Amino acid sequence: MMKILFAILMSAAFGVCLCTGTRADDGSRATPESPFYCNVTALSPAARTRHFDEVGPALRSSRIGVRELPNGYAFQFPADPATVALVAEWVTGERACCPFFDIAMTFEREGGPFWLSVTGRPGTKDFIKADAPDWIK
Repeated sequence: MMKILFAILMSAAFGVCLCTGTRADDGSRATPESPFYCNVTALSPAARTRHFDEVGPALRSSRIGVRELPNGYAFQFPADPATVALVAEWVTGERACCPFFDIAMTFEREGGPFWLSVTGRPGTKDFIKADAPDWIK
């Protein structure tokens, strides 16, 4: 566990690829996997400022709840149109800089809660804990 956390911290600090590999999509074909680090250069300077300094903090302050999952976390938000649009904007930026995440927006039936799930392969949850502790407080 400590080796994984160290690798995640080092990759985040130095932007190096420490955890690459392949995965089988359908059992017969291997696809390269992205490394566990946030590639902030995948976003333009303006998009990076918007994503990290505006959208992220706005979402953290409007978050209603956090649910720990076996392979990541789910975050509950108000289901109003403005918040849903902000979450969708965040997802677009996050997919660019952290393509190893599995991201899902879920609206429970009958007007139930709105959840944003950020999960992935083994190591993803540890990456979230190390790279984004303010999201899971």
